[in-house]
Amino acid sequence: MAHHGTHFWLIRHALVAENARAMLYGTMDVELCPHTLERQKPDYQALANTLPRTAHWYVTPLMRTRHTAEAILNAGYGETELRISSGMIEQSMGDWQGLAHADVHQRLAQPAHPFWPLAGTERPPNGESMQDTIARVGPTMEHLAQLHPGQDVVIVSHGGAIRAAIAHALGIAADNALHISIQNISLTKLDRLPEGWRVNTVNGLV
Repeated sequence: MAHHGTHFWLIRHALVAENARAMLYGTMDVELCPHTLERQKPDYQALANTLPRTAHWYVTPLMRTRHTAEAILNAGYGETELRISSGMIEQSMGDWQGLAHADVHQRLAQPAHPFWPLAGTERPPNGESMQDTIARVGPTMEHLAQLHPGQDVVIVSHGGAIRAAIAHALGIAADNALHISIQNISLTKLDRLPEGWRVNTVNGLV
């Protein structure tokens, strides 16, 4: 018997500009790297050819996700409505946003994670920990699954939020989630089935 559920196609936004990569940018509205956008046109075409035509599309309030979505649509997918999901925005770094990575290291209350500047439970002042991000993204994914039962949902989001979605699906802790690397413009496929969450693909089409 076929399983019926909501099928999520999560795409991390394109690489940001070089000056933004030198700092902890979190939810800052930074620009994409124009050279990478041009060089990776074949990847956008591959995504345009892969994503289901009847999908509901979401971006976050940050322009880097909208511009990435538009690049995919312009690469052959065609026009579609881009709705905004604030719940899928990147982890907020609060007062630490805009700081150079070395300067952030000096402010940590806990040892840094081996693969991320912050431990999973470290919360920057006026920001979010990775644990907080999972607690936000998980209910967002559940809500979207209820909103679009038996349908496809494309979300152009962020590395932290996609890690959080995988963590919610697998029921793993924040520090475990930070061991997952999410590449720019990669595809992660998750299914919300009646039996529970299923992880199909992580970092596809990279």
